[in-house]
Amino acid sequence: MTTELLQIEPADLRFLFELKKQSSCLVQLRNATHHYIAFKVKTTSPKKYCVRPNIGIIKPNQKSDFTVTMQAQRTAPPDMQCKDKFLIQSTVVPFGTTEDDITSDMFAKDNGKYIEEKKLRVILISPPSSPVLLPVNADMKHDPSNEINVQKDRVPSGVENIPPPRRVSEEVKGLETAQDTKEGRADEDIVPRQVENVGDMKPAKGDVELNLTNESEESKSKLSIMDSKLREAEVTIRTLNEERRRNTQEKDLLKKELEVLKRKMNTKGVRSGFPFLFVCMVALISVAVGYYIHP
Repeated sequence: MTTELLQIEPADLRFLFELKKQSSCLVQLRNATHHYIAFKVKTTSPKKYCVRPNIGIIKPNQKSDFTVTMQAQRTAPPDMQCKDKFLIQSTVVPFGTTEDDITSDMFAKDNGKYIEEKKLRVILISPPSSPVLLPVNADMKHDPSNEINVQKDRVPSGVENIPPPRRVSEEVKGLETAQDTKEGRADEDIVPRQVENVGDMKPAKGDVELNLTNESEESKSKLSIMDSKLREAEVTIRTLNEERRRNTQEKDLLKKELEVLKRKMNTKGVRSGFPFLFVCMVALISVAVGYYIHP
């Protein structure tokens, strides 16, 4: 056939890889033909993945989804490179074919039947890592630019611009202990002023934006997992409804067979022996004959 049977989205299976956690990926199949299409999903690592459903029937111009769940892994592959692959086979089946009619022979190439095969790669995505914020005071302590700022805070008269001692004792608390000299105390007093200015620097805003981006990505991944679970629940409900419909049909069929058996039993009872009306007529004739013979 010149036209492709199924259109597959996405082209690759992308899993958010976290140790000891499951990850799911939703795949959508679209039948763009005017035929009934049967599909089957295979993988190189069947024990590592769970596919639901792994077979199905797609009606003309309809869509069908299946979910691939990667089981929790204890170790990560080298360089996050995964060699697992998935194979989606599809073929044209007669009109009205159901999932119960699907067999392995439908996807065999021995009989010359056209089987379309498409391969999907597995790509592992690292989870977003939260940025590590270094202590601001430690950065300022080792920043050479502090020496320049200290010089700027000095007034021309040679007297240092020292904040009140009460403020120094509160803000410098927790820093490394300095030597008990006038020069050391002056440095301690000046350092908090530099710390206050650090909050206005632009990198802090970038960290906030990065945190928001990471949170949005985590929310998207959680939503995709919830959506896949919802679709699995819909497939389960659909299967249960189908089983209930079959049970109802079987029950109705058993009722009809029971009625047929009852009718047959009644027919046999009527055929065996003489009819009741005939027995009554013979009795009346016998009574009349006996009356005339013995007046």
